[in-house]
Order: sequence, then structure tokens, then C-alpha cells
Amino acid sequence: MTKKEMVDHPEHYNASPSGVECIDVIQHMSLCVGNAVKYLWRAGLKGDKIEDLKKARWYIDHEITRLESLSSNVKPSQREGEK
Repeated sequence: MTKKEMVDHPEHYNASPSGVECIDVIQHMSLCVGNAVKYLWRAGLKGDKIEDLKKARWYIDHEITRLESLSSNVKPSQREGEK
């Protein structure tokens, strides 16, 4: 594999049976959600599967904390579904 292929398309990027690269999906997500999906998508393909799953969980927890913080800073009249 050439150096360019190792940067642009390493084997673990194309390991999905669908042939879809993770980046084609996650580019439409927020940073934390996209990173969580990335770690789930490639879990175990590059290293320790449990470590990858823990990294995904970290990003999910971070996104939950971020959203809860945003939600607590919104006035009740601004919350979705309330008028």
C-alpha cells in the first residue's frame, strides 16, 4: 500500500461489507456523534475493540452533557413543543 493510500484509504476505512466509508456517513453529523459512530463502525479493526467502544461511549457521554447543558440554558418558553 502506498503512503497516499495509507492516508486516504487505509484498509480499516474500507472494511465495511457495504463498501461505504465511514466518513461518507459521519460528515453529516456533529463532531461528537460522528466520532462515536466512527469508533463503533471501526471497532476492533485497528486495535483493541473494547478500547474503541469505550472511546465511542466517551463521545456519546460528551454529547449528552453538551445537549443537557444547552437544554438547561433555554427558557421554558423556548423549548421544543412549548408555546
